[in-house]
Amino acid sequence: MRAYVFPGQGAQYPGMGKELYEGSSKGRGLFETANEQLGFRITDIMFEGSEEDLKQTRVTQPAIFLHSTILAITMGDRFQPEMVAGHSLGEFSALVANRALTFEDGLSLVYKRAMAMQKACEMEPSTMAAIIGMDDALIEEVCASINDVVVPANYNSPGQVVISGSVAGIDQAVAMLTEKGAKRAIKLTVGGAFHSPLMRPAQEELTTAIHETRFSDPICPIYQNVTAESTADPELIKINLIGQLTSPVRWTQSVEHMIRDGASSFTEVGPGKVLQGLIKKVDRDMIVESAVFEG
Repeated sequence: MRAYVFPGQGAQYPGMGKELYEGSSKGRGLFETANEQLGFRITDIMFEGSEEDLKQTRVTQPAIFLHSTILAITMGDRFQPEMVAGHSLGEFSALVANRALTFEDGLSLVYKRAMAMQKACEMEPSTMAAIIGMDDALIEEVCASINDVVVPANYNSPGQVVISGSVAGIDQAVAMLTEKGAKRAIKLTVGGAFHSPLMRPAQEELTTAIHETRFSDPICPIYQNVTAESTADPELIKINLIGQLTSPVRWTQSVEHMIRDGASSFTEVGPGKVLQGLIKKVDRDMIVESAVFEG
């Protein structure tokens, strides 16, 4: 079975999506629809902006969503997903790809999510850190022992977990995990504590938007971050999307479950190749590739 996966925040780069705009009339039309819907020309920032410009949450999230979904759409008959998954933000791209969401509704939710998350980040100083070369259970144990907010946020691959929380909590966790033998414990340059209880204000805002949006029966199942299990039930998809903002991204487990359920190859649709590297760490013999725009 062919699985398609969609990247999240951090995959952006200057010039992203320009080839889709210039090489496809359908792609150009969708980008212009997005410019009009968002109320600003996000394409100018994507194509001509700097790395710093693209780091603005209100730009980053819709930019990655647009690159991923428009690439999938312009692939035409070559895009035949039998299962999909997305890493954090990428889950919205996956839901457009499997037709649970329309392109316009997906973009609307992504932009509302981005603005709500940015607002939550401004409420309290917070951050994240990557922990390399340590057992998941030990990371969970250390996080649970700290009084400040600090939780596992991304189970990216075997031996790679990102933790999220208050600045004080992350500092304490980094020191403790280093002492207990983590190969590396690196604080990340991010806007806030994504996938932690500190995103609850953003979750409350997004809940209303998700409930007001129509979700259709998808053409194939999605493996969602919150449970790592497949579903094609629109109501369950909504529940999991709401839970995603304050729950960990179970990417390792999602890939394992997709392989268990018959995935024979993975195609990453969107900017970068981060997910391909993570999938190879789960199964080094798995076929992984990038989706290619052929004009």
